[in-house]
Amino acid sequence: MARIKNINDFKKAKSEKTPISMVTCYDYAFARIIQQTEIDAILVGDSVGMAFAGYNSTLPVTVDQMIYHAEIVKRGAPDVFLVCDLPFMSYHVSIEDTLKNCGRIMKETGANAVKLEGGRDFVKVVEALTMASIPVMGHLGLTPQSVHKLGGYIVQGRDEDRRRIIMEDAKMLEEAGAFSVVFEMVPETLAKEISENLSIPTIGIGAGRHCDGQVLVINDLLGVDESYNPKYLKKFANLGETVKNALQQYNAEVKGREFPGEKNVFK
Repeated sequence: MARIKNINDFKKAKSEKTPISMVTCYDYAFARIIQQTEIDAILVGDSVGMAFAGYNSTLPVTVDQMIYHAEIVKRGAPDVFLVCDLPFMSYHVSIEDTLKNCGRIMKETGANAVKLEGGRDFVKVVEALTMASIPVMGHLGLTPQSVHKLGGYIVQGRDEDRRRIIMEDAKMLEEAGAFSVVFEMVPETLAKEISENLSIPTIGIGAGRHCDGQVLVINDLLGVDESYNPKYLKKFANLGETVKNALQQYNAEVKGREFPGEKNVFK
């Protein structure tokens, strides 16, 4: 099928068993490149706090920061389905605040949907957003906004109780109106079982081979940070090394007065 255009295409992809490709992106330059590919969807994630801003968690990220990054990504990739993360405490206080925050995001960025972390505790939030015609993507398993509650960035759903809770939460999100659910760092067998029992597509990151789609952060899959090597990640390039070598060469040519050269100057 062609690139995803709307939430109905997500279900269509699942029914046709066509895997969904999604990348997390934060800036205009990479978004322009994605626009030229067949990638199905972009997530502007609150992981921007760690990958882009250098925070040690996603918790400091604000609604204004998400709007800024989502708006510039949408400008770079206007034809790609865009999901914007709801940052920590932007949907936790009240339904009214949540609707206001999401209304801003949809109006000011041109996003096609929002994503929130959590299960049963946020069913009413998902229902309210769906009623307000704001498509919602869920997120279960490792939920980085709950990193302190979970005890770190560790695989979720290995014990029977946690496995059962994640399965129940997935069904609750589906029934509340979510059009898709991300599963992060859960055992492959759990993601497979849930994927087979939901009518909405599942998007995996560290969730194995049986989800209906996959998502990776563009900086990670391009190998921008040579030191970042989690088990779930495959690096499809080594830009960190490439960029470092280019900068070293630039420095050497400036110091050696090789650059600018004859062809780089105006007459």
